[in-house]
Amino acid sequence: MDLRSLHLYDMHTHTHFSGDSEAMPSAMAQKACDLGLTGICFTDHLDIDYKETPGLFDLDIPAYKKEILQVKEQFTEKLDIGWGIELGLQPYLAEKNAQVIAENDFDFVIGSTHVVKQIDIYFPPYYEGRKEDDCYLEYFEETLKNAQSDVDFDVYGHLDYVVRYGPNKNKYYSYKKFADIIDEILRTLIAKGKGIELNMAGFKYGLGHAHPTMETLRRYKELGGEIITIGSDGHAPEQMAWEFEKAPVILKAAGFDYFTVFHNRKPEFIKLP
Repeated sequence: MDLRSLHLYDMHTHTHFSGDSEAMPSAMAQKACDLGLTGICFTDHLDIDYKETPGLFDLDIPAYKKEILQVKEQFTEKLDIGWGIELGLQPYLAEKNAQVIAENDFDFVIGSTHVVKQIDIYFPPYYEGRKEDDCYLEYFEETLKNAQSDVDFDVYGHLDYVVRYGPNKNKYYSYKKFADIIDEILRTLIAKGKGIELNMAGFKYGLGHAHPTMETLRRYKELGGEIITIGSDGHAPEQMAWEFEKAPVILKAAGFDYFTVFHNRKPEFIKLP
């Protein structure tokens, strides 16, 4: 796959600074070059107070910044590299998360819901003994609370992430079933000048679509949303730019003419090829 003609950026990537990755930043950058990407942003995890395995998603921010800036210098003539973060949001952590952002000069900040009421939705116990739709609704309710918080993120990550891990994944899921709460999330983000991402990992997980679904993407555009980044959510070099050749097609079908990248927390709009 050669993506040079598409001039795309992968704005959601992870390295060994994330508790669920062993990838070296230099290897991720080299893979991006090999694929013909124009740029990438490293967005390693910080999930404060992670109960499942305490400390797993702590982030050594000074060491992380140092290594990313070294890689940025190494690839300066080949690849546009940004330094970002993916914040695991929970309502009771809003003040702590806001402080992290205030104290650092990230290029880009993704806010994501990975944990609901201190339970990681990746694991089966979140769903056990409960109706799947109730679990999904609770996830979206928690996402709305996070969107309404004062945490200064730029885009909300993988908006329907929960369907990766539910007992039936997306078999019985649809935007329409949860339209009221999803619309409220989208309106909140738009009103606050925040965007969403087209997270291509949905294809990697066998969903047959990116996060969020086409219906949600179209609704975001209908409501006035303009800020949308593209990310692989890659945790290894072989996951970089996952099925990115589909991304422009998906975005155009949803009504977008541009995709978004961030430098110094400022959105830049690039016309879709």
